[in-house]
Amino acid sequence: MRLLRGVVISVATGTIRRISAITSYLLGEKLYDRDFFQHYGFASQPLEGAEVVIVGRGNFYVSVAEDDRRYRLAVQPGEVALYTDEGDHIHFKRGKIVELKAQTKLILATPQVECTGSISAAGDVSDGVSTLAAMRTTYNPHVHQDPVSGVTGTPQPQMGAS
Repeated sequence: MRLLRGVVISVATGTIRRISAITSYLLGEKLYDRDFFQHYGFASQPLEGAEVVIVGRGNFYVSVAEDDRRYRLAVQPGEVALYTDEGDHIHFKRGKIVELKAQTKLILATPQVECTGSISAAGDVSDGVSTLAAMRTTYNPHVHQDPVSGVTGTPQPQMGAS
């Protein structure tokens, strides 16, 4: 049984992913179209230049681990992270904090989202019809006709950022 370290030169996608790599064993030996095993429930596709660990004997070799230190997220002891080469990540941090970072958009593809704690937003909040900022713009300055004094004052307290 040989344990080899290599560098990815290509990945073929399909029902079963296949990997080709240049190994450090016998400098420059190339293994083409080998099985690319992953843990159940996880899927990834390493980039060209990522490192691989390949196990095998004779002409049967499989990639059992892949890493790409060019994009690896720095973590503290006991922390876990999933990350991409684009900087997006899910980081399980010390202190029972989970950080989810997406450069462009986070999509929650579910019919219902439930939160048991407070929600803070640095940007505006939208419900598909309007935004909270638009609601404040409409609500804060509005007045009503008052048959005794003519016009009521604006609502108190005002809706605002607190």
